[in-house]
Amino acid sequence: MHNQGYRKLTILPLLLLAGAAGGQGGLDATAQRVASFDRDPGWEGHNNRRVNPAPRTIRQDFGYSRTARAGGGVGEIGGFVTPAAEPAYYAKRIPTKTFNDVLTASGTLVVAVGGNLDDGAGNTLIGFFNANTLNEWRTPNTIAFRVNGRGEVFHAHLEYATAKWRAGGNYFSTVDPATGKKSIKGIPSGDVVHRWSLKYDPQGNHGGGSITLTLDGETITQNLDPGHKADGATFNRFGLLNVMKHADQGGSLYLDDVTVNGETEHFDKDPQWEGYHNHRTYTTSDVRPRFDFGYSHTHYAGGKAAGEIGGLIFRGDCRYPDRMAYYGDRLDTLTLERPLRASGKVVLRRGVTDSTVLIGFFHATESMTVNPSQESGIPMNFLGVAIEGPSREGFLFYPLYRVNGNGRDRAVNKNPPYIYPNGQPHDWTLEYSPVGSGRITVTLDGKSVSLDLREGHKAVGARFNRFGLVTTWVDGNGQQVYLNDLSYTWRQG
Repeated sequence: MHNQGYRKLTILPLLLLAGAAGGQGGLDATAQRVASFDRDPGWEGHNNRRVNPAPRTIRQDFGYSRTARAGGGVGEIGGFVTPAAEPAYYAKRIPTKTFNDVLTASGTLVVAVGGNLDDGAGNTLIGFFNANTLNEWRTPNTIAFRVNGRGEVFHAHLEYATAKWRAGGNYFSTVDPATGKKSIKGIPSGDVVHRWSLKYDPQGNHGGGSITLTLDGETITQNLDPGHKADGATFNRFGLLNVMKHADQGGSLYLDDVTVNGETEHFDKDPQWEGYHNHRTYTTSDVRPRFDFGYSHTHYAGGKAAGEIGGLIFRGDCRYPDRMAYYGDRLDTLTLERPLRASGKVVLRRGVTDSTVLIGFFHATESMTVNPSQESGIPMNFLGVAIEGPSREGFLFYPLYRVNGNGRDRAVNKNPPYIYPNGQPHDWTLEYSPVGSGRITVTLDGKSVSLDLREGHKAVGARFNRFGLVTTWVDGNGQQVYLNDLSYTWRQG
């Protein structure tokens, strides 16, 4: 249902004039509305404050244990680890290392059989990380392998992320001899003790850095992507870290006879490693896809005063009406035949891999069309900005559109600006010019990227009657994004 009690914004009626465009013989004019959000603007919300799924209880219960599951004598580390937005770890402090240092670790591992909430799948990182930069998955400054429980088996992924949230990964796989199709390898859970080793070589990959994971004698390698080593990374802990996506099912695992950078710990006594939130039970509302965005009396985006819009925004899913959402201001109907403009301040506080936030012009009905198609994540009748990956690049800020039909495009390979989930506010602009086939230009802190509409797309047309935040059509993870001091077209001359 839409929010009730809509109030018009206090607006500054700016009239912007541009040169003749789109074959028109005179001047194009757009009326701009300005919103500073010093009070609730009463914008229209649709599914933006969901109560389902319900908040979830998170249990973290891991650390030093006087048990002997992982193949050694009495004493090991591990326990029940739950993936959640909130970080939890148990780790050894190490001297600060970087991508210019050799890093090594090894030991034994046992993973419990999943299948129920008391000892389920789990999703846990084992490796090197930075305790000062824990923020989402893939979290920056990590070299680790990820244990993802799958009932009687688990999957093992090798992954890393730079200081700038650019990431890479690999996994143990099998190939079907009949089809040649590659799939993730299932590794036995239960009482099977596995031997593992993890090594980062700064001289591998011709000096670009290379990571090797060996599990039960089988090895996989992941080279750092070009330029990633130059991003830098710092590591000051080794140990167990929960995967920081959103609330999910936890699971148990244990490690023993762990050697870190040449120093071995058999855990016959408590090693006094550092624990952070590793023994606690609490409730979280960060549960996918529990949308929670709209007006907020906060001050993250760097506006003139407290008050802004934003919050936790997951990807939507066009197959289900309650899994698409928006929060936007009502506009006169706008088209691609006249200019469109928007600007303001934006901050990305948290961003999980496989997530997208859309900011811009959309249609309250047609952008929410329920349909079975999973061809495109872009809603129909959208023109604006996307904040998303791919994970090898971290988070980008770039133009995106889809007309009233299947026509859609994006600009991810044209050197768009990066936006980091570090809580730093930015200035941004969006401008659509209808000249020729049409062009969208986006800037972030003065760096710009442009996207030309494909031939014929402007003729197909699009219409917009809202401006704000709108979900995608293909589901995924979420981001925490906030906007302030906005100016946007609400009427075309």
